[in-house]
Amino acid sequence: MSKLSEFRKSYELGELDEAHAADGPQALFNRWMDEAISHDVSEPTAMTVATVGAQGRPSTRVVLLKGCDARGFVWFTNYQSRKGEELAGNPYAALQFHWVEMERVVRIEGRVEKTSAEESDDYFKSRPLDSRLGAWASPQSRVISSRAVLVANAAKAAAQHGLHPPRPPHWGGYRLVPDRFEFWQGRRSRLHDRLCFKLTDGAWGRERLAP
Repeated sequence: MSKLSEFRKSYELGELDEAHAADGPQALFNRWMDEAISHDVSEPTAMTVATVGAQGRPSTRVVLLKGCDARGFVWFTNYQSRKGEELAGNPYAALQFHWVEMERVVRIEGRVEKTSAEESDDYFKSRPLDSRLGAWASPQSRVISSRAVLVANAAKAAAQHGLHPPRPPHWGGYRLVPDRFEFWQGRRSRLHDRLCFKLTDGAWGRERLAP
């Protein structure tokens, strides 16, 4: 293995000043997401979700953002998964988007709530059939003896529900309602730009952080 300490990269693709963020964090996020999509960033909606369990141990996983508006950031998953259990005990989480090709990172923190049953139903119906059956087939985060278990469960779900499987009761959406954003833009000489927004008494305040 090469010496990891020898890897170097100079960040030179952009800058982030206060003028670019004048419209607030949601507008800036929307603009950056649009730019990530238009620049053909690989998996622009992929985000790391960090939660904390009852023992104070953090855990992360990558999920896909499926909705974003003034109410918050939405993803869908198994409520009985590890992240589901951790959110049930501690309903706060952090999200991170890393758009490597644009040398940008966005970090978002806030309280997490479940989406309505109607929202979860609508999204579930939009998924491909294999994905809907997969939601029935996978006991997410549980130990299984082999992949054959998943295949057998999927076949059972297909036989039981046919072409129109309903949404499993243990599957649905989460929405993170943000109270903190941080936008990071890589710059030369490790003098990166970091702008932080915090929600206080219903208003967003902005400050620059040292890199």
